Amino acid sequence: MSKFEKSEWAEEGHAKQFLENADIYILERQRLFKILKSFYRYFLRNKVNKRPIKILDLGCGGGALTRELLNEDPEIEATLVDGSAEMLKNAKKNLESHPNFIFIEKTFQELLEDELEGNDIIGEGFDFVVSSLAIHHLHTEEKKSLFSYIHGHLNLGGFFLNIETVKASTDELERWYRVLWSEWIGENQVKLKVKQSFEYLPEQYKDNPDNHPDTLKVQLEALEAVGFSQVDCYYKYGIFSIYGGKK
Repeated sequence: MSKFEKSEWAEEGHAKQFLENADIYILERQRLFKILKSFYRYFLRNKVNKRPIKILDLGCGGGALTRELLNEDPEIEATLVDGSAEMLKNAKKNLESHPNFIFIEKTFQELLEDELEGNDIIGEGFDFVVSSLAIHHLHTEEKKSLFSYIHGHLNLGGFFLNIETVKASTDELERWYRVLWSEWIGENQVKLKVKQSFEYLPEQYKDNPDNHPDTLKVQLEALEAVGFSQVDCYYKYGIFSIYGGKK
């Protein structure tokens, strides 16, 4: 049994709960999407001539990132990858009006193993690689390998953008960031008139053995080490961040 099969994300119920409630407890989720779309408009849209822009969505979940990018550019071509069959089923449903999109059920570890064995089925030539709240499940060295993998699958001039949770630089900051997150969830539940409470999630996130967040510094340095330029944190609110770079 693989690491992924032992994790909560292999459970259908956990995947469904995330898809149904993500807007409630992912801190500033709609703002994160707005920044993603602004980035796409500024750096990518109309910058590739005479062909659709190719997107690779890693850990795609229900296809939320690809769906947001479609709102900006309905001509994109997308390949979506996730280790969860339940997530991919929902992504296919949410994007059923785009039958030419490619959906691949693979974990990040399987992608890396396939590449080592010469069986890479993802292909190269992507203009934009995106991911959201998935890469923090990898250990540090796995993250570095995935960043190298992403760099190798981008076109020259292409971009990688990751919406992700990161580890604070000190334990004291980490504790406050969890309080900040919990306070935001409470305010959001009141605003959305949600009866179920999710204010326990920051502590659950801390104790979850499937989560392996690294500091922002470690991850930005890892991107630079594999050859990315313009590496930076584009947004940060507590442990939630958007970072990336250009090939």
